Amino acid sequence: MADEIKYEYKTVQTVRGTDGLVISKMQKDGWELVEQLPGRLRTTLNFRRPKKPLPWRLIGAGAAVLVVLAAIIGTGVALSDGDEERDASARSTATSEKPSATPTADEPTAAEVITAQNNPKFAALLKADPCDEANVNFATKHEGQVVAFDGSIRHMASYGDDRTRYDFLLGPGDKGPQTTDGPNFKYEDVNTGNLHLTGRQVPATVAVGDKFRFVAEVVEFNTVQCVFRLAPVSTETR
Repeated sequence: MADEIKYEYKTVQTVRGTDGLVISKMQKDGWELVEQLPGRLRTTLNFRRPKKPLPWRLIGAGAAVLVVLAAIIGTGVALSDGDEERDASARSTATSEKPSATPTADEPTAAEVITAQNNPKFAALLKADPCDEANVNFATKHEGQVVAFDGSIRHMASYGDDRTRYDFLLGPGDKGPQTTDGPNFKYEDVNTGNLHLTGRQVPATVAVGDKFRFVAEVVEFNTVQCVFRLAPVSTETR
């Protein structure tokens, strides 16, 4: 029937304890929770929302504009080829006359570690809502860089059926599973050796509620699950 509502569907798996945050985030984006299937370690959430009709008239007009732009760009490229060749020749001559640069002793040899003390945006992030847009902005800008913060283990669970590898959910501060502020930092599929434990008294095991100085590399922010993924660099007892 022409008036029948057509839906698009999405399935999301969440870390136990973050179901409510994910459901709230999805509902704000127009998704309707259809089914919630709790598992031993993770919960599967099934959502749906009505599909938006495609604006065919606008699509046709946009395609026509693209054809015109392609023709204009092709003409511009053909006209600029000669100028680019002359410019490249001039730059090559100028470069050959300059002495080669050598690094100085003052240049940094390692990336700066981002902390709440040297980065105001990271300090604010540690107190922000776990689904706040500041999370994805920070993760995108600082992907591959290293951060350090005082935090605690909020939750840990075996990774799949492996009894030696875990998913760790971390939070800033000392409240462990009672943490409510700041990102849902996550180490995924790691063992205790990957944590690179350091400190005066290195524990043989770790548990929920343990407090550490976490040093980790920024991986990504999952906007659906509101999870901020990190990769451990070092974990210092405190």
